[in-house]
Amino acid sequence: MPKKRTNRGRRKGSKGSVRMIQCDNCGRLVPEDKAVCVTRMQSPVDPQLARELEKKGAIIMRYPVTKCYCINCAIHYGLIKIRSREERKSRPTIEI
Repeated sequence: MPKKRTNRGRRKGSKGSVRMIQCDNCGRLVPEDKAVCVTRMQSPVDPQLARELEKKGAIIMRYPVTKCYCINCAIHYGLIKIRSREERKSRPTIEI
C-alpha cells in the first residue's frame, strides 16, 4: 500500500512509541507527536477592562496557555490546511 506522507503524519523519527495525550476540544486520545499544539498568550482580565487599565499605565500580565488538538479539530479550527498532493510532495528549497 503506498504511503501518503514520508513521515506518516508524525514527527516521531526512530523512537519506539510515544505517550498519548487528550485533544483539548473533543477528548480524543492522540499520540503526542501527531497532535497539533498551539501556544497562545492569555490574560486573566477581561479585554475591555485591560485596555482601559493599560491606558492608565497599568501592566497586565499574560501567561502562555498551550492547547493540543487532534488533526480533525485542528483542521476544523483552521490551524492546519488540507494540501493537494503536489503541495504535500514538494519540499521547500533552501538557498545558501
